Amino acid sequence: MLAKDLISEEIPALKPSDSVEKALGWMEEFKLTEIPLVVGSTYQGLISEGDLLDVDDSSISIKEAQAERNRIFVTEYEHIYEVIGKMAGQQLSILPVISDDKQYIGAICLNTLVEKISNLGAMKDPGGIITLEMNVNDYTLSEISNIVESNGAKILSSYIATHDDSNKMDVTIKINRTDLSAIIQTFERYNYAVVASFHKSEMEDDMKRRYDAFLHYLNM
Repeated sequence: MLAKDLISEEIPALKPSDSVEKALGWMEEFKLTEIPLVVGSTYQGLISEGDLLDVDDSSISIKEAQAERNRIFVTEYEHIYEVIGKMAGQQLSILPVISDDKQYIGAICLNTLVEKISNLGAMKDPGGIITLEMNVNDYTLSEISNIVESNGAKILSSYIATHDDSNKMDVTIKINRTDLSAIIQTFERYNYAVVASFHKSEMEDDMKRRYDAFLHYLNM
């Protein structure tokens, strides 16, 4: 999934002639802490809410306010992982997207990104979750996948987490089956350490509730 596929169509961009008051109003309306500044179709940078709140006269223009600009952006063909990294690294509520010739295309807002991540991780798809613990050098995704598929199932998504000060890692996989007992037995037969497992009946309602609560928090 690329940056151009994540653009939020409803997010506007400011012009230098727009007032500070208008900028703050848009930030409040769209629940943003930054908003893009564009001249014609050329991206100029992100204007932050904190800088604008320090302006004494909100009726003056963005240009007159001389607010600092964060020049961060992604190009339209950058992968969603790059988008996540830049937004998380700079704690942004929005990330501008530009073309190869530096023209402003649109912006990605945090809410849209979270929704896309949930689809990317197969969070909404029915199934179960297994977490395996192993040595880093023993990790082979193809072997794990073969074990799952030998039981007539498929891996929907996976992620790994390494242990601090250790050569151990956790591999968490979501599988398109709600009954994991046969798959767990196969992993154990191959000497994999199954440290956690969650069936649909145990976890799906709780995952959905937590996900909905997270989206509600973002929209507050």
